[in-house]
This record gives sequence, structure tokens and C-alpha cells, in this order.
Amino acid sequence: MTNNEGGVDRVVRVVVGLGLISLAFVGPQTPWGWIGLIPLITGVVGWCPAYSIFGLKTCRPKTN
Repeated sequence: MTNNEGGVDRVVRVVVGLGLISLAFVGPQTPWGWIGLIPLITGVVGWCPAYSIFGLKTCRPKTN
């Protein structure tokens, strides 16, 4: 499992994930806010299963 998310992608995912999770506590307070765990976890780990399926990468290529 190698990283397939770049720095900006990871930051955006963490911010969106935290925003969605906050909806479970503030705002409409519905269980749908917990869907924010998905972008939060993928942003923290740096690997997205959907990116792997479609062969996408937003990280910089490694140089030797």
C-alpha cells in the first residue's frame, strides 16, 4: 500500500472530513455526518482505495 494522495489532497480530505463529522454534533445532528470518517481516514493515511481502483495518483513521483 503506497501513498497515492498528494499533500494538498490530504489536507482537503482532512478538512472536509472534520467538517462533515462536526455535522453529527452541530447543525442537523444526523448520523450522515459520520460519513466524514472516510475522507478523514484516507487523508491521514495518505492512501485512497478508489484512487487505486482507477489508477489515479495526486502525489509527486519519487525521484532517485
